[in-house]
Amino acid sequence: MNIMDIITDPNTRWILLGTMFLGLSSGVIGSFAYLRKQSLLGDTLAHAALPGICVAFMLTGVKSTSYFLIGAALAGLVAVFLISVLTRYSKIKQDAALGIVLSSFFGFGIVMLTQIQQSEYGNQSGLDTFLFGQTASMVMSDVYMMMTVSFILIFTCTVFFKEFKLLSFDPGFAKGMGLPVVFLDYFIMMLIVAAVVIGIQAVGVVLMASLLITPAVSARYWTERLHIMVILSGIFGMLSGVSGTLISTSVNDLPTGPLIVLSATVWFFFSMLFAPKRGVLSSIWRRVSTKKKYSLEKDRRKGSHSS
Repeated sequence: MNIMDIITDPNTRWILLGTMFLGLSSGVIGSFAYLRKQSLLGDTLAHAALPGICVAFMLTGVKSTSYFLIGAALAGLVAVFLISVLTRYSKIKQDAALGIVLSSFFGFGIVMLTQIQQSEYGNQSGLDTFLFGQTASMVMSDVYMMMTVSFILIFTCTVFFKEFKLLSFDPGFAKGMGLPVVFLDYFIMMLIVAAVVIGIQAVGVVLMASLLITPAVSARYWTERLHIMVILSGIFGMLSGVSGTLISTSVNDLPTGPLIVLSATVWFFFSMLFAPKRGVLSSIWRRVSTKKKYSLEKDRRKGSHSS
């Protein structure tokens, strides 16, 4: 299938639009998670969604995307609550709390998934696709929901940009200014939960964290200014969603979710190599130029002394 066939196909166009908005919103909210050194948070919330999906299926007995996403959202909220309790009321640091919640929730989800496979529920095909995503199974209502939540995420981050900026760089100063730091902290976590929930069907619980963090890391190479970083991160996420979907549609039997993540990784390596100030090639060029200037200056001084 060539590019024109992809563009003219209505179903593919809608899926392409959905993954584009998913990448855009994930890149935007992921920037704040990355700057707040909470890269593992997205991974934890994504993995925590699996038991929520399984519980939703066991309670309803039907394979409904709406029920699955509600279950994933509730499981994410429980995970956020447990992380907060562990970090605030114990001596456990946040990275350890994230690791504990991630492994326990995902392990519990795998056990429940296995139990469903062996139970009287019978046909459980569709649940395991949430592990790595299955964009082809998305219907129009899924795309509408993905676009709506993505727009809400982008709009919210725009409205609360100043507050999120202060919270990311200097939470102590933000607290001194009278900002509700605890509320904002929970609020950002809720936004990450929302991003994870709308992305698990396309990218999957295992890979969703990469779509949140990789575009942000890529954007960080190009700028020192937060608002530019957020914009670039959204662009990198959007390009990853578009390119991954186009490649998956063009080549048969290639999964869209992993290709979207691989596309984000390509943009990361491109940024790491070619960014003008922080890139590897620019750093090598500066070192070579500095050594060359030093050698020329050394030769000039030797020449002046000999004369």
